[in-house]
Amino acid sequence: MPALNPAFADIVELLTAVPDGDEAAVAAVRRRDAELTKPAGSLGRLEELVEFLARWQHRQTPRLENPMVTIFAGNHGVADQGVSAFPPDVTAQMVANFTNGGAAISQICGLHEINLRVFELALELPTGDITQEAALDDQMCAATIAYGMEAVAGKPDIIGLGEMGIGNTTIAAAIFAALYGGTGADWAGRGTGVDDAGYARKVDAIDQALALHQDGLDHPLAILARLGGREIAAMLGALIAARHQKVPVVIDGYVATAAAAIAHAVNPEAIDHCLFAHITREGAHARVLEHMGKAPLLDLGMRLGEGTGAALGVVLVKTALHLHTNMATFDSASVSRRLD
Repeated sequence: MPALNPAFADIVELLTAVPDGDEAAVAAVRRRDAELTKPAGSLGRLEELVEFLARWQHRQTPRLENPMVTIFAGNHGVADQGVSAFPPDVTAQMVANFTNGGAAISQICGLHEINLRVFELALELPTGDITQEAALDDQMCAATIAYGMEAVAGKPDIIGLGEMGIGNTTIAAAIFAALYGGTGADWAGRGTGVDDAGYARKVDAIDQALALHQDGLDHPLAILARLGGREIAAMLGALIAARHQKVPVVIDGYVATAAAAIAHAVNPEAIDHCLFAHITREGAHARVLEHMGKAPLLDLGMRLGEGTGAALGVVLVKTALHLHTNMATFDSASVSRRLD
């Protein structure tokens, strides 16, 4: 088995030596929750979301003063294989649409006062066509992971991870096949809405890539370099930096989940600070979440990507924290407590 490139040594260390959550903060949240004017546990996962915030922010009084969604955008050489219903030019066009406020994610973030940041990742330079060559060399992959770590520089108190990149559901499916086994048909979906011929090309491209790179898929980070995209590498970097800087993470859909799956394959505990916003209709997303033992917050039949599901996940967390912070207690509202 080939040795892992030293370029990845620091990344493996950061994924392995992850800080624990703050259980004292969770206990403080539970004490307040027990005083609120409701039956214990009656708000279900909304109560758990406040505990999640406290645990990973390391705050007994969690806060959401700077919620953020980030979109990482990259282009893919495999798009030349006809795997998408849209041309690669759409990546840059949609980045402009995000910035100009015309996209769904722009509207969700605007409505709910969530900061939106967009990172363009060398859109003029697509990754290698994975049916012909590696997507990235190891050094470029490591550098892109490091670049993604800058997403938390603005000190968000929660960060949602989303992406944009024509062809990237093909890339995500190839990563899942390399991590969990199977063929392109086991993991590919319709993406942006390819027809039957496009779907067949997508499956074939994944199978070609798995065969071409089979001797170099011996480590999750090697899988990312051989098959992955810049946006997936950057989302992995953001996820890593968030853990070390006490920032909870909300993962978007199928493609963003690929970044989390790489981290999980290195160290399952490395994604304990991540919520999975929703389950998509793309490919075998449900199976990926099952592999990681994660339950999505929402099932709305969405498959847009672009951080839309992550933003809605942040909205749920904001709602949960608002209730926890602003509901009356039994004493303040003069409400009788439960009879035991």
